[in-house]
Amino acid sequence: MEGHLNLTLKIWRQKNANTAGKFETYQVSGISTDMSFLEMIDVLNNRLIQEGDDPVAFDHDCREGICGMCSMYINGRPHGPNRGVTTCQLHMRSFQDGETITVEPWRASAFPVIKDLVVNRSSFDRIIAAGGFISVNTGNAQDANNLPIAKDDADEAFAAAACIGCGACVAACKNASAMLFTSAKISQLALLPQGKAEASKRAQAMVAQMDEEGFGACSNTGACEAECPKGISLENIARMNREYFSATFSSK
Repeated sequence: MEGHLNLTLKIWRQKNANTAGKFETYQVSGISTDMSFLEMIDVLNNRLIQEGDDPVAFDHDCREGICGMCSMYINGRPHGPNRGVTTCQLHMRSFQDGETITVEPWRASAFPVIKDLVVNRSSFDRIIAAGGFISVNTGNAQDANNLPIAKDDADEAFAAAACIGCGACVAACKNASAMLFTSAKISQLALLPQGKAEASKRAQAMVAQMDEEGFGACSNTGACEAECPKGISLENIARMNREYFSATFSSK
């Protein structure tokens, strides 16, 4: 049954990466419990625009939990209090009437703030680009069954490929590590025969780029897996380490 909420919002406002930011407090009322978190901010922004104020900048696209753009730190957790969802899938029924909600951007030096809640995650793109491409000719759709792949390998590769690159793993990590993201992108190819040709080169290049971007080291806290909206497993980090060290030793 639909209800309505009156809320206090403490939202981080910052013009760009080179200016100091601060929290601004807003009151919103009559928020439907059926709204998504982004729809709630839409309501606030409509009011701010009508009042002649600058609306809160936030990233979004699909609003279906697919694109990974709706990255927000809500009450101290990436994407909010619920597990296995992105911010656009978080509904206001997860909050209580009269509650104060604190909203921040991802906090990592490799994710500089563009404005307000929007951060630049192009560092992720550069890590992927460092991995290069698949040189193996995989044929057409009708050729797929000609290259047998063990079901367990296919399932694990598919699970790793579910990573949407939202950056929640980095935001959750006390070291701002990108190991879960990078390992997922390495695993989705390392597990398949098509990805074997460049496996060694790929692991070394992507790890090197990750380090160059300024992400922190992994200390196996596990917060990344706990906060990942797609449930990417820590096992991928172990696999990436094996791929990396195997490539390092074989190149000597």
